[in-house]
Amino acid sequence: MSRRPISTSPAPQDDSQRAPKRQRLDHLTQESFRNGVFLAPMVRSGALPTRLMALKHGATLVWGPEIVDKAILHAEREVDPITGVISYNGKSRAMFTTHPLEKPYLIYQIGSADPELAVQAAKTVMQDVSGVDLNCGCPKPFSTHAGMGAALLSNPDLLCGILEALRRELPKEISVSAKIRLLPTQEETKKLVERIARTGVNAITIHCRTRNMRPRERALVERLREIIEFVHELGLDVAIVENGDCTGTADAQRVRELTGADSVMIATAAESNPSCFSLTPLQDVESTLVPSYLRLCKYLDNHWSSTKFCVTQFKGTRSELSKTDIHELKSKIAKAKRYEDVEEIIGSWTGEDEFREVMRAVETRPPRIPTGAEQEEAVEEEIPAPCSTPPDRVNPEPPSSGAPKMGLRMPLPAIITGSDMISPTPTPGGMR
Repeated sequence: MSRRPISTSPAPQDDSQRAPKRQRLDHLTQESFRNGVFLAPMVRSGALPTRLMALKHGATLVWGPEIVDKAILHAEREVDPITGVISYNGKSRAMFTTHPLEKPYLIYQIGSADPELAVQAAKTVMQDVSGVDLNCGCPKPFSTHAGMGAALLSNPDLLCGILEALRRELPKEISVSAKIRLLPTQEETKKLVERIARTGVNAITIHCRTRNMRPRERALVERLREIIEFVHELGLDVAIVENGDCTGTADAQRVRELTGADSVMIATAAESNPSCFSLTPLQDVESTLVPSYLRLCKYLDNHWSSTKFCVTQFKGTRSELSKTDIHELKSKIAKAKRYEDVEEIIGSWTGEDEFREVMRAVETRPPRIPTGAEQEEAVEEEIPAPCSTPPDRVNPEPPSSGAPKMGLRMPLPAIITGSDMISPTPTPGGMR
């Protein structure tokens, strides 16, 4: 592997040069799930680079892909000492990767049909996430065959038992939520939503399609308002998030007005263009998004197969590029077998520069003003100065490539860890 570009760390700042402080919340609450536009959990497409791009362009919270409970229990947690990427590695690949930059906004989704296993899985990763979500809506066989995903809709006792266990066993700092689908009738759906709300969850995401409906079928968004009004009449303090057919932040307001939902979750549109969370999404994504996405993926050592899949899903409004331009670029990516094959597309700007851009966008977003009890929990946080890659560090192989795992843990900069301590390894204990 080639070495990363050598960069010079900034000189220490005296007190007069220190960045200003801003308020932040230590953890998510019900209010965190209101007035937002979220990135949905997605099979394969919800990779770390996509989540970071979504945050860069304005996503309020991001969901990771579904990970089956048993799969994560024996994973080995590794921290890249250069980039700060945290990988939960299986025998041959990384099952889940994250970065401390996204932790305040990251919801980890669990696939489970067992309360005890769900709790163990959540505790395995809770140091790196802000909340856990139970997948109760995925209709794919890999999720439903063992009673997980949409199969839980037919077993509300088990569904609620898992949520109750998660809420009881996890610290209050970790939010608990569920993602479900509409049931065949309104009454059935309202009864299920009420039961879930009474488990103490922070939020319920309702995908406005039934279990048997496919993505190409129009979402039954008009059914949601009655369900939300029912929850309000019961006086239950739980945020309701709409999922289905929202095309971006500009469209989210329409969806909220139509349904009365507290927030909106986006899947398909974000898979096609992660900048849909901006009021001015990128056009000509083949030239405005793909190169920067490839640079970011290379820097974060995202496995090429994952990167290639995500990039091939990108599409959007065409402004200046011709069909021929787009075809040529997609053809180059389709033939590529590694990052070196797309260097012409990536350009000269480094992935480290790209990551700094993401970091700058995320850290300078206006802080949400806490309300009520949240005000008491707000703490002062010093906005850290950007860090630089240490010189003469070898670029490690991605954890999923079969390369030997890094044995020595090195201290990470404060910008990454928030402290001077080495990240501990937890005791060993899918996607949608």
